[in-house]
Amino acid sequence: NVPGTKVELTVSCRNLLDMDTFSKSDPGGWWSWARGAQHRQGTAWQPSSAPLSTVVVLFVQGSGSSEWKEFGRTEVIDNTLNPDFVRKFVLDYYFEEKQNLRFDPPGSHGAVLGVQDFLGQAFVALGEVIGSQRGRLERPLTGVPGKRCGTILLLAEELSNCRDIVTMQLCANKLDKKDFFGKSDPFLVFYRSNEDGTFTICHKTEVVKNTLNPVWQPFTIPVRALCNGDYDRTVKIDVYDWDRDGSHDFIGEFATSYRELSRAQSQFTVYEVLNPRKKCKKKKYVNSGTVTLLSFSVESEFTFVDYIRGGTQLNFTVAIDFTASNGMPSQPTSLHYASPYQLSAYALALKAVGEIIQDYDSDKLFPAYGFGAKVPPDGKISHQFPLNNNMDNPSCVGIEGVLESYLQSLRTVQLYGPTNFAPVINQVAGTAAQVTDGSQYHVLLIITDGVISDMLQTKEAIVTASALPMSIIIVGVGPAEFEAMEELDGDEVRVSFRGRYAERDIVQFVPFRDYVDDSGNQVLSMARLAKDVLAEIPEQLLSYMKTRDIKPRQAGP
Repeated sequence: NVPGTKVELTVSCRNLLDMDTFSKSDPGGWWSWARGAQHRQGTAWQPSSAPLSTVVVLFVQGSGSSEWKEFGRTEVIDNTLNPDFVRKFVLDYYFEEKQNLRFDPPGSHGAVLGVQDFLGQAFVALGEVIGSQRGRLERPLTGVPGKRCGTILLLAEELSNCRDIVTMQLCANKLDKKDFFGKSDPFLVFYRSNEDGTFTICHKTEVVKNTLNPVWQPFTIPVRALCNGDYDRTVKIDVYDWDRDGSHDFIGEFATSYRELSRAQSQFTVYEVLNPRKKCKKKKYVNSGTVTLLSFSVESEFTFVDYIRGGTQLNFTVAIDFTASNGMPSQPTSLHYASPYQLSAYALALKAVGEIIQDYDSDKLFPAYGFGAKVPPDGKISHQFPLNNNMDNPSCVGIEGVLESYLQSLRTVQLYGPTNFAPVINQVAGTAAQVTDGSQYHVLLIITDGVISDMLQTKEAIVTASALPMSIIIVGVGPAEFEAMEELDGDEVRVSFRGRYAERDIVQFVPFRDYVDDSGNQVLSMARLAKDVLAEIPEQLLSYMKTRDIKPRQAGP
């Protein structure tokens, strides 16, 4: 599908159903995690004055499908019946499609939650929001019999293609004191102006506790979020004193623009924080403090496509597990067994991933290795033998050439052990280390049954490789638990070796069994496998380029 127009949806709610005695209802997806947890534990929910944590969830309906899928969630907001959410939903808009959206609490209709947890829901088509006056639609929330559930406000704005990202830092001086027993707990809220003169929230800083002279942490924000690429559009900044119950005290406000902020790169810019009410009441009122822009820098955000267009080549290397734990290839129980009617799990995984990645490799020559087998002529155990039996040139022509060499190796080597990943990772890392200017990026696909023998050495190899232009994909075949593979993936905890952590997350692991389609539709399940396996490669490539400050080359004519 051709990418649609990027549209940003901003979500607010007004007059949500107040279910609680002492604490405001949770504005969000719309269920109370606090109450939900107590229901699940079988305890009665007790109202309390503590803020409740909640999240608004957007579901989308696939084209031509009745199935709803979760698209995304807003941030958590505590204790208000009129929340304005900062986190936006960015959707691809297609004029020619009816794109149904649903704002709905996950699990609210389940037995574990009582009706008091359900604050209503709203159905709307994306085209309705875009087609409404000024791209602003207000829709009643429904679903609680006999109750007014409030409304949801949706604002749609087409995003500019501006890809610059701003990093800025601000501090304040002599802000008004708002807390009876202490000073203030200040935070900033940024709003961008809309074409109709209204404002949309686009960023909140952290709260700095108990000070009238806060220094906020530097933060980054896309230019299109701040002003949608219009450098003279007003940016309004409110200063608040944070209160636990959500009724934050307004200290004051000031206005600026992206253009004005960007001039501060060469000088400190000081803004007066003004409180209009105080200004009207007090003749001698000067201001409610000042905010100073300490730093402001802009950099372009490049995409994966920018690098590919600029000539970056993806080099694909394959490593296949030939250890005895896979079973004898001639036996139907073996993971290497290929019947006349179906490829083996190894061959299917190789074909699914390779056929996509080969499109980004101009020479279509793929080095392919096996590991963990005794190889002819002398029967020595090898952990990186070329599948084509050519030590000087282990490259095969196309994915079909890799498959052919893999099947040939199965007939000539003896499956043995142990399962060592480190040698082949180090082999590819050595090649990747030769060209680090961003023109080459290496992807190593390891297909294995997951019984790894050299975990420590593999961790060391991954930590070293994380500083190089390469990624590692591991596809686990067979019924093993794959705990070691999950550990190498590093999504939860970054891989480390003797206190040294991997610079980047470069490993993506998926178990092949999750993609065996019950209906027998091999094409669909392999497409899903390829999609999930390759999903992290663009981000991993970008993270390498960014840490090395490598910009895409300009594409030739």
